[in-house]
Amino acid sequence: MVRSDPLGLHQLLEEGALRLEPLEERHREPLREACAEDLEIWEMYGISYDPEHFDESFSGLLANPERLPFAILVDGELAGMTAWIGTHVQWRTSEIGNTYLRPRHRGGQVNGPLKRLMLRHGFACGLKRMFFSVDTRNQRSQAACRKIGAELDGVLRNHMITWTGYERDSAIFSIVERDRERLGL
Repeated sequence: MVRSDPLGLHQLLEEGALRLEPLEERHREPLREACAEDLEIWEMYGISYDPEHFDESFSGLLANPERLPFAILVDGELAGMTAWIGTHVQWRTSEIGNTYLRPRHRGGQVNGPLKRLMLRHGFACGLKRMFFSVDTRNQRSQAACRKIGAELDGVLRNHMITWTGYERDSAIFSIVERDRERLGL
């Protein structure tokens, strides 16, 4: 599938041991293995990548023109996935989401560098605002947003209905261009 990417967001990004590769079919099996390492987490996601739903969700991600997905590699091992979501070229804004990390890559050693790499790249491509939409039940992800310097914009009530039928409230965090200097981006 050819994706529309007028800002050039969907390209290989590397920094040290961290590598973001545009997600392709060749990542399917390693990502399936990674996503099976934490079955409970999918209860808080809008879409499930658990073994029962993985193939449909992965194929849907590759086919979704609103998402520019990446495989996250650390020292050559597939550590998870992330994506640019719903980029609005005229407004110069995009969501960073669809992020999943294997349990052994959580705790800040990957997420912080990963998000800073994406944020620097997003600003370099002309974005003015990048944001994160987090299930209000997911305290760990909210803490991770605060840790990278994102500010809480507010909560969208009944923002989405998840794959389980749960009516999710989403905490929206953002980093905008005027935050760059403060955050060293």
